[in-house]
Amino acid sequence: MLSEAVSHRRPLNAAKNMAPDVTLSSIFSDRPTESFAAGSGLVWEGDPANHVFEVVEGVLRIFRIIGDGRRAITGFLYPGDILGVSMRDRYLYSAEAVNSVKVRRFSATSFQQAINLSPELRPQFFAKLCDEMAGAQEQMVMLSRKNAEERICTFLLRLADKGAKDRCDNLEIEVPMTRLDMADYLGLTIETVSRTITSLIGRGVISQRGRHDMRINKIAMLARLAGDGDCMGANGSGGPYARQAVWPA
Repeated sequence: MLSEAVSHRRPLNAAKNMAPDVTLSSIFSDRPTESFAAGSGLVWEGDPANHVFEVVEGVLRIFRIIGDGRRAITGFLYPGDILGVSMRDRYLYSAEAVNSVKVRRFSATSFQQAINLSPELRPQFFAKLCDEMAGAQEQMVMLSRKNAEERICTFLLRLADKGAKDRCDNLEIEVPMTRLDMADYLGLTIETVSRTITSLIGRGVISQRGRHDMRINKIAMLARLAGDGDCMGANGSGGPYARQAVWPA
C-alpha cells in the first residue's frame, strides 16, 4: 500500500491547472507500478475503498461470493481500465489477477477531488460510469435471454473486439481466463463450457492454438451463433459497436 503522504503528494488544487488534454489515465502517470502474480488479490469485497487502480498490464477478474459460497464473476478488466470508480466507501466486489498484472494506484479521496475540480475530467469520468452501466445491462441480457452456446460465442466475440480493430476470419485471440472463470462469468458449469467449446472446434468455427490462445476461423458464423445479432456492428459489417458517452449540457 502507498502511504498517505505518497498518495497526496500532488497538490489537491492541481486539477485546476491541468492541461486541456488531461485524461483519467494521466492522473496515474506519476504513480509507481505494482505487480501481482496470477491469483493474487488486489481488493476484497467489503474492505474500505481507499484507492482507485488503473490496469497497466494483464487482466483482472471482478467477482462476488454469493450466499451459498459460489463465485459470480461480474466482469474482467484490461489495460487502460480503472478499478474502483464507483466511489463507494467500501468495495462492492473483490478483484484478483487472472494472469501477471501491473497496476497503478491513486488515493480515492484525491481521485474524487481531481474529478470535482477538473471540467476536462468530469465528462471522461461520466463516460466510464456509462460504460460500466452499459456493460452491466449487456450482461443481464446475456444471462437472462441467451442459451449456453450463445453466451460462449458472445464472450469470444467480446475478446475478439478487445484484441483487434476489425473482425475477420482466422483472427487470433488471447483467452487468459480459465474455463472455470468463463463458467462463473457466463452462469454456466465448467462442463457446459468445455462441451460447447469442443463443439465449436469440431464445427471448425474456432481452433485451440495453445493453453490461452484461440483462432476464430469463421467470424460470421460465430456472430450468428451468438444469438440475436447484438454483437454485429450497426452497419451490419460485423464490427463492434462504438459507444460514446456525452456529458450532459
